[in-house]
Amino acid sequence: MIIVLSPAKSLDYETPPHVKKHTLPEFIDDAAELIDGLRKLSPQQIGTMMHISDPLALLNFQRYADWSTRFGTDNAKQAMLAFNGDVYEGFAAKTLSASDLDYAQSHVRVLSGLYGLLRPLDLLQPYRLEMGTKFANARGRDLYAFWGERITAALNAQLKKQRGARVLINCASEEYFKSVKPKLLDAPVISPVFEDWKGGRYKIISFHAKRARGMMARYAVENRIDEPEALKAFDSEGYAFDRKASNDETYVFRRRIAE
Repeated sequence: MIIVLSPAKSLDYETPPHVKKHTLPEFIDDAAELIDGLRKLSPQQIGTMMHISDPLALLNFQRYADWSTRFGTDNAKQAMLAFNGDVYEGFAAKTLSASDLDYAQSHVRVLSGLYGLLRPLDLLQPYRLEMGTKFANARGRDLYAFWGERITAALNAQLKKQRGARVLINCASEEYFKSVKPKLLDAPVISPVFEDWKGGRYKIISFHAKRARGMMARYAVENRIDEPEALKAFDSEGYAFDRKASNDETYVFRRRIAE
C-alpha cells in the first residue's frame, strides 16, 4: 500500500533535520530539464505564470539559479522535513522516529511538479512549481504533458515491491493526482474524503481536509498499516469512518465539533 500526498508551497530550511539518513530523488535529470527552461524566464514572467507577487517571483528566480544537480545536506533537506504546509502540519514528520520515517520511505510518496515523485527522505532543494502551472516545455504545453506516464510507471514499480496490499491511497489534491493515470496503474485507487459539520451539513473544509490527509498518512505510518481496511479505524482529532457514505473507492470520514 502506498499513500500519495501533495507537496507544500511553504518550506522549512531553518529547522535542522532530526535524522541524518537521506536519499536522492529518482527524477533528477527530468527536474534539471525543467530548471533549464525555468532559468530562461525573468522574475516578471515567473510572477505572471505562477500568479505570485513580485517578491515571491524574485525568490523563485533565485532558487532556479541556485538549483544544482549536486544534492547534499548543504543545499538540500529531506522532503518530508522540508515541506511545511497544512498537510505536513498534520503529518508532523519532525516528531516521527527514525524507524517511522523508514517505514514512510516505503509507503508514502509526494507528487511534485518539479521532482515528479518523491520519497520522504529524498533530498529536496528549495523550489516552487505547482503541478497545474501552464509551463510550456519540450514535451508539451504543461507539466502534465512533461511527466506523461513517468509518475504512474514509477508508482507501478514501487507498488510491486510492497509486502501488503497492492493499492494506492490517494491523499493528494485533484491538481496533483491528475499527474497519475489510474487506468495505467496496476492497482486500485482509494480516496479518503474528510468532511466537517458546518452550516447544518457535512462539507469538505479545505484547511481541515488538508491537515487530515497528513494525519491519515501519519496514522498509517505509526500503526504500520499496509491494508486499506485498517485505515477505517482512523480517528485522529475526532474523525470517524462513515460506512453509509463510503464505498470501495471512497472512504468518507466525518466529524461534528462545536461551531
